[in-house]
Amino acid sequence: MLAALSPGRSVVRRPLRSRDTELMVRALRGLGIDVVDDGPDWVVDAPDGSPRVRESALDVGNAGTCARFLPALAALSVGTVRLDGDPRVRERPLGALLAGLRTLGADLDRVDALPLVVRGTGRVRGGTVELDASESSQLVSGLLLAAPRFDEGVTVRHTGPTLPSAPHLAMTVEALRAAGATVDDSVPGTWTVAPGRLTARDAAVEPDLSTAAAYLAAPLVTGGSVTIPGWPRQTSQPGSVLPDLLAAMGGRVSRTDDSVTVSGGDGLHGIEADLRDAPELTLVLTALAALADSPSRFTGVAHIRLQETDRIAALATELNARGGDVRELPDGLVVTPRPLTGGPMDSYDDHRVAMAWAVLGLGVDGVLVRDVATTRKTVPDFVGSWTGMLDQTAG
Repeated sequence: MLAALSPGRSVVRRPLRSRDTELMVRALRGLGIDVVDDGPDWVVDAPDGSPRVRESALDVGNAGTCARFLPALAALSVGTVRLDGDPRVRERPLGALLAGLRTLGADLDRVDALPLVVRGTGRVRGGTVELDASESSQLVSGLLLAAPRFDEGVTVRHTGPTLPSAPHLAMTVEALRAAGATVDDSVPGTWTVAPGRLTARDAAVEPDLSTAAAYLAAPLVTGGSVTIPGWPRQTSQPGSVLPDLLAAMGGRVSRTDDSVTVSGGDGLHGIEADLRDAPELTLVLTALAALADSPSRFTGVAHIRLQETDRIAALATELNARGGDVRELPDGLVVTPRPLTGGPMDSYDDHRVAMAWAVLGLGVDGVLVRDVATTRKTVPDFVGSWTGMLDQTAG
């Protein structure tokens, strides 16, 4: 997104190639941004001015990032475009962002959900907007990322009672500043981005630490060790808390300057954790908790009911069907370990649900993960990499 808004040539180094990112690249091309494959990298050539729409319809799949980041960019393009995607994405929270974008001067045919028609004029006035981002931090990020190109920049004030995934907003601010934007986030719950020209640059993509959860969790079930190379020492990614949580559940963790290793310990133990800043970890941790020697309680994640699926309900339904004892809370769940039986487990077209059941299957014979291919949303070859990890561990 930032490369598409930065006139000139940028290079995105080592990007994740998955359904979500490929949908974003195709959408950028449809909005008039040139994105070219260059080995493991993407080269992005953005015009010095407003891009002209090349495609009248853009598919966002079930990617919240695409659904929430693209409307502002479409408004800054010249031409009319329709955004739509999978049936589930039409149910995902988007209204607060769209209403805010219209307040800032964008021409939209609706302000509640997809499908959405954006009539881009190449300019957005900008200004100040208040919105409730309690359902997703991306409702703020979707405005902030495009704000330097707004005539007046933007000030966003969050009015809701909670702000989930707050570290993701810190990541947004960090990325904006790295691209040359001036951002003031000194007042909690308020972000001001000044209008200005962004700088084309080379940007290396960190490994996705939240998606590493399934792999690093495996040794707690099977024994052995798993090492993730490229794990950053300093990062604003919320997934950086994963090793500490796994250590609390009984794993042994060691680090180098550019890697983290998790090994099986003296058992698998339940924990209590507020996961509001790292909600993506809830699913794999719940799978571990179902195999632990004591109960677990995870809270602060009410908003994950509104993601690819109702994740709290999915976890409880599938684990209880296999003999588990999972109690839903308004903002999380309580897991009391019980002997589990194998059998089919639905993924609900949710990549993180499918990966959680892969972890569970390491400790329960006969688990069948339905539609494991849905993991391609964020992991292009999950089955291959998972099988390869297990083969190396066995060796």
